[in-house]
Amino acid sequence: MEEVIEQLRELNEPVPVPLELPEEELLVEIEEQILINLPFELREFLLKVSDVVYGRLEPVTATDPQSHTYLPEVAAVAWSLGVPRELVPICEDHGNYYCVEQDGSVVLWEGDSGELSEEESWDSVWHWVRDVWLES
Repeated sequence: MEEVIEQLRELNEPVPVPLELPEEELLVEIEEQILINLPFELREFLLKVSDVVYGRLEPVTATDPQSHTYLPEVAAVAWSLGVPRELVPICEDHGNYYCVEQDGSVVLWEGDSGELSEEESWDSVWHWVRDVWLES
């Protein structure tokens, strides 16, 4: 995990208005908004690297309600499209959603079929960051 965080920090792209990292209290408020607990690894991801901008994928963020990556908004849209309610989206990609299960593993919900991919899954948020986000 630390290696992945270090790599993200090195690759972070400068932007005119940098993102901020959330405080723990803000994540509690988000949990209350979306009515589901954030899996531990997603919480860790949001607290440590949700301010990183890199590549074409834009994972969820927690500090700016006006952002198109704001977790409660991304989750509301994903769930309205059919993503199972027990999954928390971490990233939208062309109508597909990478989602975190309560055990911390990441699955891919395919927008075309409206189903979870049989082939695509990752053991943790950090495996997804390394294998998908950093490779995008």
